[in-house]
Amino acid sequence: MTLISEEQGTKKHTDFTSGQIKEYLSKLRKLVIEGKYSISQNKNRMENISFIEEYKINSDKEREILLSIEYDDFCYAVDNQNPKFAHEILYVFNKEYELDNWGELESVDIYIKTNMTQTRRGDDIIIVVSFHKRNKPISYLFR
Repeated sequence: MTLISEEQGTKKHTDFTSGQIKEYLSKLRKLVIEGKYSISQNKNRMENISFIEEYKINSDKEREILLSIEYDDFCYAVDNQNPKFAHEILYVFNKEYELDNWGELESVDIYIKTNMTQTRRGDDIIIVVSFHKRNKPISYLFR
């Protein structure tokens, strides 16, 4: 079943089995372990930068969080909004994680949107498009 979101007419894809998401996460974990991932931190992704700075998240903690994603953290997938990459599907997860907020442990809902794609050389990589505190209501597909 595919749902339409009110966000700029983006299609939300929810027609996945738990097995498909487990398979996706297996590939994601392999790429993260191999260091073949990056978290978007450019002028369009200030929310990611602010989140990483606020919670003092270093590369080890990024890896730890990404490796901890479970299939039941999956929410939905969306088509890539960038016309050059319209063939790509972005997967959205919401991971509850305990983080250090300047000495205070805090349980944080982390909104994680991933894109499994390839480099120009054809190597598989993960681009973490969104990696920040959840800022809108979310529902899980398998909970």
